[in-house]
Amino acid sequence: PILFRATQNDSSQVKAISAVVEAFGWREAVPIYVDNEFGEGVIPYLTDALEKVNARVPYRSVISQKATDEEIEEELHKLMTMQTRVFIVHMTPELGSRVFDKAKEIGMMGEGYVWIITDGMTNVWSLVNRLDMDSMQGVLGVRTYIPKSKELDSFKVRWKRKFLQDNPSYVNADLDIFGLWAYDATFALAMAVEKLGTTNFNFDVSNVSTNARTDLESFGVSQNGPKLMQLLSNTRFRGLSGEFGFINGQLDSSVFQIINVNENGERGVGFWTPKYGVIKKLDFRNATGYSTSKSNLGTIIWPGDSQVAPKGWEIPTNRKKLKIGVPVKNGFSEFVSVPPGTIPNSIVIPSGYCIDVFKAVMEAMPYAVSYDFYAFEKPDGEMAGDYNNLIDQVFYGNYDAVVGDVSIVANRSSYVDFTLPFIESGVVMVVPIRKDPNKNAWVFLKPLTWDLWVTSGCFFVFIAFVIWVLEHRVNEDFRGPLLYHIGTSYWFSFATMTFSQRERLVSNLARFVVVIWCFVVLILTQSYTASLASLLTVQQLQPTVTDVNELLRKKENVGYHDGSFVQGIIQRLGFDSSKMKSFNSTDDLNELFTKGSANNGIAAAFDETPYMKLFLAKYCNYITLEPTSKIDGFGFVFPKGSPLVADVSRAVLTVIEGDRMKQIEKALFTKQTSCSDSSTSVSFSSLGLGSFWGLFLIAAVAAVLALIIFVSEFLYEHKDVLRNTEISIWDRILELLKIFDDRDPNAHTFKETEIREGGHNDGVRIRGAKVPVEAPAGEVCAEVPVEARVEAPAEAPDDISGTASPEIEIHHADTNNS
Repeated sequence: PILFRATQNDSSQVKAISAVVEAFGWREAVPIYVDNEFGEGVIPYLTDALEKVNARVPYRSVISQKATDEEIEEELHKLMTMQTRVFIVHMTPELGSRVFDKAKEIGMMGEGYVWIITDGMTNVWSLVNRLDMDSMQGVLGVRTYIPKSKELDSFKVRWKRKFLQDNPSYVNADLDIFGLWAYDATFALAMAVEKLGTTNFNFDVSNVSTNARTDLESFGVSQNGPKLMQLLSNTRFRGLSGEFGFINGQLDSSVFQIINVNENGERGVGFWTPKYGVIKKLDFRNATGYSTSKSNLGTIIWPGDSQVAPKGWEIPTNRKKLKIGVPVKNGFSEFVSVPPGTIPNSIVIPSGYCIDVFKAVMEAMPYAVSYDFYAFEKPDGEMAGDYNNLIDQVFYGNYDAVVGDVSIVANRSSYVDFTLPFIESGVVMVVPIRKDPNKNAWVFLKPLTWDLWVTSGCFFVFIAFVIWVLEHRVNEDFRGPLLYHIGTSYWFSFATMTFSQRERLVSNLARFVVVIWCFVVLILTQSYTASLASLLTVQQLQPTVTDVNELLRKKENVGYHDGSFVQGIIQRLGFDSSKMKSFNSTDDLNELFTKGSANNGIAAAFDETPYMKLFLAKYCNYITLEPTSKIDGFGFVFPKGSPLVADVSRAVLTVIEGDRMKQIEKALFTKQTSCSDSSTSVSFSSLGLGSFWGLFLIAAVAAVLALIIFVSEFLYEHKDVLRNTEISIWDRILELLKIFDDRDPNAHTFKETEIREGGHNDGVRIRGAKVPVEAPAGEVCAEVPVEARVEAPAEAPDDISGTASPEIEIHHADTNNS
């Protein structure tokens, strides 16, 4: 037979319930359901829906339909001992009324509790006694929404009148949602048959058994069955129950109304739709998308007549204290220490850094939390496993929490929850240090890197060349023999380091270049001086090993904290197990370092930052290198989904930001030895080109710009030579070089009288002198500029005032007459 279900599936309401849970941020919920097919059928869907909104189901409460009041009370007392205060009830009205009566009797309908009922009760309120409503004050519920209409009101009146006529003994004749669905289903079937027609309703009875045990087996096969099924599946209309239609033989999910039980009835506080989620009114004009905001709900009166939404969990006052497990350590007892000789699984009074932090966090909680510490140990006093085994006890429910130096790592967080870290961590490498490796004859080269040395030298040469080009034609200090040119130019450039140059600059372009270059040299020399002073005066601590690759290459032994996850990290780095040595305390670690790798000791150790900080506070001559692995730090462990995690994390932040944490850390990490250097991580880095390339760029731009201006002016001044096509290009270049090598006659430094004295065969040239000239008779004698050259005899003595008189040629400066 072909079956159509004209009622909604119980699982269709779970999304509405999970939306309410998500709206108020509850992280745990306990379903209470009847122990039969009706109760169990919805639980898998409800659990999946809650998990999708990050709400955990820590416990399932199953109550038999025939349970006595004592059995119901016992089960409710069990729920009272739990932290969860959100309960979802899915059962028949009769059993549900008894549960709520007992819940009120033992105090579970007071402030802080949340009760949500399914449509198993809300859809049939007529079956709930009004007196029982008094026990359900503050309860939330979801039920199928029936839109109001004139047709519905008229039908209810006619139905009630007819029903009471046929059944005068009934007092309550209200029609519930199931009756409306039945009416709409009949109407849908009638519409489908009408479309199909009534001409052919034959049945094939050839395969019907004569020994049929049920009425269904005696039916024949309808010839129009498939067509009728298709028409019924496509039938959609607005009936008495609202929009009515089938999807895959199942009544389509409709809108659910969220109700709040108050006084003698209930009132609607919102709706849930598959498309828009939680909304206050069925007005979709302002709806923007799916929402689970509690602001979309009306005012809710919670159990205990409270208008404040419960947080969904509490520390039960009538249950035993939190059972907190602590590790038993052979070393690093500064973090956690358990007194020796304790009885396994008994209450202990531990001490240490982690215990002090936890106590401070509990004091910062907004409510009181009672707890006891239990040592995770075997009868012989040893720890009953490693840290992973300890965390497993929380997962198995043997401990309510774990407090200690427990690192937050990814694989652990998959089955337990951690609070925010109360101390930063990370796996670091510690190695011995060697002091003052730089005290040698070449230490003066270390302040600068090789690329900065090379660049500086090249720029000194370049600036010397630029100054020579700019000053050669106008400045006698940059003229003379070739070696003299080179020596003077380089001397001037390098002398700028000490600002001891004596040569006078004539060209303005050269002055511009030198000003920029002096600024660059000033910055370089000051930086070099400061770096060298720091290198020579401050004690430099250099590691004996610089990185992990060096350890692997030299096949050195390394150490790790026994029982720590760090061992796995070292193995993944590539170290062989034979090269790995374990330690349990700071003293063990120092002893391994003292032996050295050659004597079955170690050359480096890997561990988490807090342990290494403690080690360095006790021993000098060691240094930490960059972390080899990042982890969150130490955190407190709670069961997955525990509501305590959020409040404890907030309390951790409060303690960290206060003075209490500083006091606890000061007591742990204060140096216990007097080291010569308070910092074990001092290092030196040479100054590189990256810090000064901007200065060199400025100097280069200034020098090149000056050269471009000078060459442009020089070529423009001697453009006649460039235009002379009678000689080759090479000859023109040589001519320009000869002109460049000669003095600039237009330079103001050569326009004054200049006397040049040569050797024995050289004369004396007087340029620019003015001598009186005898004028013809009747004319005034005037002084005219002349150029005179005194030629001494070939054999003339050094003193030209002797008997041999020199010959003098006098030329007018403006004529060729002698």
